Amino acid sequence: MTKIDPSFYLQNQQTRGSGDSSLGKDDFLKILMAQIQNQNPLDPMKDKEFISQMTQFSSLEQMTNMSQAFQSFSQSQSLPPVIQYSHLIGKEVSYPVLDEETGFVDRIETGVVQSVNQKDGKTQLELEGGQFVNVFDIQKVRNEAEQESSEDGQVEDSSGTDE
Repeated sequence: MTKIDPSFYLQNQQTRGSGDSSLGKDDFLKILMAQIQNQNPLDPMKDKEFISQMTQFSSLEQMTNMSQAFQSFSQSQSLPPVIQYSHLIGKEVSYPVLDEETGFVDRIETGVVQSVNQKDGKTQLELEGGQFVNVFDIQKVRNEAEQESSEDGQVEDSSGTDE
């Protein structure tokens, strides 16, 4: 007669956990192995049942791995907005300025981002002159160095075409 592994006794199962009542893939595999070891020799488990349980085990393991990967991905995507927009520091941004009377866009202004601030759930960029611009109002981002070199290039190009 075969013996039952003492780790499967109910009293041992209740004391081993840290309060987590869900079964993991290791628990599932232990149950499956105990079931195979303690099956009735006159009526053994049929191949179809065994394959079905192994398929369930494989599916459980894949879902667990997918869940862990998704949690890791979602945590990496939920950066605080201050960090998310910090790459704009030192860049020139363009943003619309609304006419106070009409509420329509009056002009487009530019400024170099000095810092990123978060206040009352809103993320704003502080520009050189002390202006604050909501990150959702930004229409264009450009490196300050690129702007200076392109302006120099435009002057040279226009003087070269006038000849």
